[in-house]
Amino acid sequence: MRIVSICPSNTEIIAYLGKTELLVGVDNYSDYPEQVLSLPKLGPDLSIDLDKVEELKPDLVLASLSVPGMDQNIKGLIKRELPYIILNPNSLEEIAEDIRTVGAAIGEPELGKERAAEFSAEIEKYKTSAMNEEYKPALYWEWWPKPIFTPGRTNWLSEISELAGAYNVFYDLEQANVQTDWDEVRKRRPDHICMVWVGVKEEKMNPDHVRKRPGWADLEAVREGRIHILEESLYCRPSPRLLEGLKKLYALLH
Repeated sequence: MRIVSICPSNTEIIAYLGKTELLVGVDNYSDYPEQVLSLPKLGPDLSIDLDKVEELKPDLVLASLSVPGMDQNIKGLIKRELPYIILNPNSLEEIAEDIRTVGAAIGEPELGKERAAEFSAEIEKYKTSAMNEEYKPALYWEWWPKPIFTPGRTNWLSEISELAGAYNVFYDLEQANVQTDWDEVRKRRPDHICMVWVGVKEEKMNPDHVRKRPGWADLEAVREGRIHILEESLYCRPSPRLLEGLKKLYALLH
């Protein structure tokens, strides 16, 4: 089977199923696992070169709507009559469902069910551990610095926070993606600041950007040096690799 993935999280689901060898092309941001680095690159996820996709003669295109603007890719796939499915999870449960969906779409429904069950079982282990943590620190997740974007209640990072025995300071806001400002973050008094700028590698993020914000020097998280530069690939993509991010976060907090 010939599969094209046009979103990193979709590529990582294929990898979680152990079927990376079926991929014949990926978007420019797909960088895991290492085997995909040598595959044809089809452009950034918001502007996929659909002519190149068509040239690869895929049996299935794994599309996504996880970022606003990706719907243009879908329109192009429809126009070219290319076979596709769309993944757009916001929760860990929906990621598990996507694992089952992709398994069925590639002709491996039992494999999809098995791996989804393993994913869910790992989450249950962390739920038990989190329940035993008496102190639950407040986390501020920074997706983008200016303007500030951060996850709200219906985003997987609120779940990851809870599973790590903590909570997201913007949990009270229903939407998955919240635009806010520096003063509002400061008012919420986070115990930890987690920098996960989307699409930015860790070595290009500098905690000084946070320290220099007006009034933020008074935050305990800043005074105590609890500003963490984390791999955006382990926290910003709705894929099974969130479990790896969860493991690192739990160790960091406890």
